[in-house]
Amino acid sequence: MSSSISVEDKEQLIQASIEAKQNSYSPYSKFRVGAAFLTPDGRLIKGANIENASYGGTICAERTGIVKAVSDGVSKFSALAVVTYVLANPYLVCPPSDVHHTASRDVSSACSPCGMCRQVLREFCSNDMPIYLVPGDYPRPLKENEKSEDGYIEGGVRQTNLAELLPDSFGPEHLELPRK
Repeated sequence: MSSSISVEDKEQLIQASIEAKQNSYSPYSKFRVGAAFLTPDGRLIKGANIENASYGGTICAERTGIVKAVSDGVSKFSALAVVTYVLANPYLVCPPSDVHHTASRDVSSACSPCGMCRQVLREFCSNDMPIYLVPGDYPRPLKENEKSEDGYIEGGVRQTNLAELLPDSFGPEHLELPRK
């Protein structure tokens, strides 16, 4: 399935993604997402989703992390963890200054990166890089429908990789193919 990282690195990565979601700016969807990337030299780079009233200007947590990293000269990654979160009262409208402090509840299942994020990940990440999809109520026992053969590991986390999330993908190497 995926290459692997140490148990300690995985736990630090998951905790960093949980910390990152606290900085989500999601007053419209009330759907908070945190992401954290592990670099080959052991650094953790966090990202949170940042929404915009135009909706099209919204940037997902995974792309926020990539943009932060690449802006600082980092373009290689060893692993990614993504965690989701939703506000307890989706009808509660709070001013932006209070959005980080609004009562919230966790999404009990792990969510996968959107298609645009998957394509951006493909630009900078290897197809076998481990991606940990973390449920908002992490850590928890596996549910009856969460099987190890489907990639579920301790804590309710689903371990996957980019090749599984974006099969038959288009990447930078395709631009180098011979042309007629």
